[in-house]
Amino acid sequence: MQSVPLKWKWAVCLSALWLVACAATSPAPDARDTPESSQPDLTCLLPSNCVSSRGSGGLAPLRYVGTPAQAMAALQATLKTFAEATIVRSDRLSVSVIFSTPMGFKDEVDFLIDPSTLRVDFRSRSVLGLFDFGKNRSRMQEFALRFERQVRPPLAATPGAGQTSVAGFPRLPRLVPAVLLVQG
Repeated sequence: MQSVPLKWKWAVCLSALWLVACAATSPAPDARDTPESSQPDLTCLLPSNCVSSRGSGGLAPLRYVGTPAQAMAALQATLKTFAEATIVRSDRLSVSVIFSTPMGFKDEVDFLIDPSTLRVDFRSRSVLGLFDFGKNRSRMQEFALRFERQVRPPLAATPGAGQTSVAGFPRLPRLVPAVLLVQG
């Protein structure tokens, strides 16, 4: 009987551990995150498969100008730009969405509009697995860019439109230094 090399035993063990970690379920939501509650809890219980605009995740909440109804309209318009998004619950100040990946994984995203601060907080977490390999973070960064386009549409076609700097100040024309004009 031949013995299996030690490196193959380790490879099998690590592969099994990886599969278990990816197939495990996320921690159960607490009582505040039930369908009966009008406002979901947006904290991440497991940071390896969750990002949130609340806490130390490094993602800023979405900002809007106007009424909560306008913010909800911008949220829904942005969600329509994601083919993999399905709205599962919506009320006046919150939306719950399921994003499905091509591999069949599902991620739950909750949005909560705060009218007093004119911001939309969110949490995106994997429904299955202990790791998301950065998918929730990259999706929410892309969502923030698309949402920004919804709440701040491009400038109208006027002379000089689109010639603003990042801070919103008018872009000054480039001047050729006088030194280059002098021929000597």
